[in-house]
Amino acid sequence: MSGSPAAPLVICLGNVVADHTFRVEDIPQPPAKIAARSYSIGPGGMAANAAIAAVRLGGRAAFWGRVGDDLNGEPLAEALAAEGLDISGLRRVPGGRTPVGAVLVDPRGERTIISFRGAGLGTDPGWLPLDKVREAGALCCDPRWQEGVAAAAAAARAAGVPVVLDGERSETRILVDLVPRVDHAIFSVPGLANFAPGCSPEEGLRRALASGPVQLAAVTQGENGVLWLVPGAAKAERMPAFPVEATNTTGAGDVFHGAYALAVAEGMPVPVAMRFASAAGALRARDGATPDRAMVDGLLR
Repeated sequence: MSGSPAAPLVICLGNVVADHTFRVEDIPQPPAKIAARSYSIGPGGMAANAAIAAVRLGGRAAFWGRVGDDLNGEPLAEALAAEGLDISGLRRVPGGRTPVGAVLVDPRGERTIISFRGAGLGTDPGWLPLDKVREAGALCCDPRWQEGVAAAAAAARAAGVPVVLDGERSETRILVDLVPRVDHAIFSVPGLANFAPGCSPEEGLRRALASGPVQLAAVTQGENGVLWLVPGAAKAERMPAFPVEATNTTGAGDVFHGAYALAVAEGMPVPVAMRFASAAGALRARDGATPDRAMVDGLLR
């Protein structure tokens, strides 16, 4: 359910995906034909998952992005609205094809994802309600819509609103363009390797800080926790991972980013925000569902 009117607003910009999730006994090599133990469909995608997390953790969230007018588009819009998100910044593109993912999850929580990133959705961000950025406590973006991130990040910087980037695996040129535009660049391991090929994790984070007025660079490393660096620090700091047994790691990084963006909007110091986001991501990996604030607070205690 949506947060109270007094709760901080997190705007999440990027992808929403129709995720078709199949739980299987094993993920075989092709050619193969297997039966799923269970199946579900629901909203996925980095920015959409982050927005849902922000709301479930007690904040308010708006989702800005694009879907097609195909069979997947309107059900996704309805699902986001049912989660309590403001979807006035969700555009239905005539003739567009909505992003879709097929997610295979084995009993150990490991997954294989087959994704279609959509088509015919357009790249022009001119329709975005950028004047609303000033109402937010944080802007959280993923790299799937480069032009949209660039426009929204510029508006946020002008308004003094902190920008968090989910530095997931992408083309190197996209990450190199977007990282200098944000305040908090938080990579996945593959994303950091894309941004800084051949560098150690700490060297990659230093390269991110040197690229512009970035105030924090971090990389989520699964069971090894989170490594982060701020300007002027002699060495990177690490937040250990919470010891949970993962059942489905899909979306855990997205939830981490949504929780971190909400923590920034609430004014938490970096170490506190990292711990809060790590707990939210761990619970998502353990339960396969996005936690609420009481669950996260319980794990933190």
